[in-house]
Amino acid sequence: MSQYADIAEQLRTRLDQLLERAEVIEDDLRHPLDDDWEEQAIDLADDEALEGVDEVLRAEIAQIRLALVRIENGTYGTCSNCGAEIDRKRLEVRPIATRCIKCAA
Repeated sequence: MSQYADIAEQLRTRLDQLLERAEVIEDDLRHPLDDDWEEQAIDLADDEALEGVDEVLRAEIAQIRLALVRIENGTYGTCSNCGAEIDRKRLEVRPIATRCIKCAA
């Protein structure tokens, strides 16, 4: 079992939550526009905001998936910049971290 099994589980849980939220947003974005012009304007403004939220969710989903791949292939916890070990406490706080504190600063 990986030394990061607990973090992997945390990442999978977060991934599931984000995928559910993204699906709800996508469903909302697919709705047809109202016949009323004023309602359309409001809907379009809402859709624009939702698209921004969806982009942020998708970015986090991608980062989580990459972190899970790193856990699987044994490179998780190694700084992508200098190759040093990333402190466990940093990974617990920011499990998608790819760089040690020194390189992230």
